[in-house]
Amino acid sequence: MGKFMKFAVVTVTLLALCFIFTGCAQQKVTRYGSVIGVRPEKLEEYKRLHADVWPDVLKMIEQCNIRNYSIYLGELEKDKYYLFSYFEYTGHDFKADMAKMAADPTTQKWWPFCEPCQSPIPTRKEGEWWANMEEVFHYE
Repeated sequence: MGKFMKFAVVTVTLLALCFIFTGCAQQKVTRYGSVIGVRPEKLEEYKRLHADVWPDVLKMIEQCNIRNYSIYLGELEKDKYYLFSYFEYTGHDFKADMAKMAADPTTQKWWPFCEPCQSPIPTRKEGEWWANMEEVFHYE
């Protein structure tokens, strides 16, 4: 094996080890979608709140392994508005991370501003505020 080939093998091996041991390897991502109603009289307030989310709320979202978080608003029936949320979870214990977020004092202060704007879906499962949705298709 030539000098260049040995160098290439060693370089590729070291890069692979770097990715594995530094967490650079492909991360497992779980995608979540959920829906909730929003009160028509609270639409502007909800938009205003989310145009300027408190920095510590955003920091907690990151600390709980959530990324690529979006909330969409739509009028799906005449005068019936809904919010659809999508995020990617990269952690290893979703339940523990959600408990951490729920226990965060800043998040607990944020939710009372948002919850009066929302109208939970009657068919949501017990314990859900936002109704979780099943992912039936994904394409990358």
